[in-house]
Amino acid sequence: MRSYCGFCGGPLGQLLGNRQDCAACGVPTYYDAKPCAAVIVLNDMGCVLLGRRAREPMCGLWDLPGGFCNPDETPEVCAVRELEEETGCLVVVDRFLGHLIDTYGDDGDTTLNAVFVAHIIEGDPVPADDVDELGWFSLATLPPDDQLAFRNTREALALLEH
Repeated sequence: MRSYCGFCGGPLGQLLGNRQDCAACGVPTYYDAKPCAAVIVLNDMGCVLLGRRAREPMCGLWDLPGGFCNPDETPEVCAVRELEEETGCLVVVDRFLGHLIDTYGDDGDTTLNAVFVAHIIEGDPVPADDVDELGWFSLATLPPDDQLAFRNTREALALLEH
């Protein structure tokens, strides 16, 4: 819940459902899920590419390459863009895995995560952007749950296993 209006700076009223109205200008603030995309990259041996986060939230924990969708892109385009930004590689999306709900950051913003499965068509993964380290993990040797950044990361990897 926020305290001040993003339009006029006035105080926000009580949160009712997912809506909070500004007491000064009346403009509503809605708490909707932010669209995100992630990609599970598989290599020829069936291993998954994970990145160790270099920034908060969850700095130092393993995560799937991904991020927030830009206003002008679909989740699939976002997944490909984020993977390239974080690893320097180009991928082809093989299939859609599913949608997963989670929270992000200190404010606990709700996220709607579209997860895709893909394979690299160009480049060798090198940490870039907001990633400290990249690693390939077999499904049998994934980092323990407490070393994975977000609930949706664990859920996506579990979906892949089934």
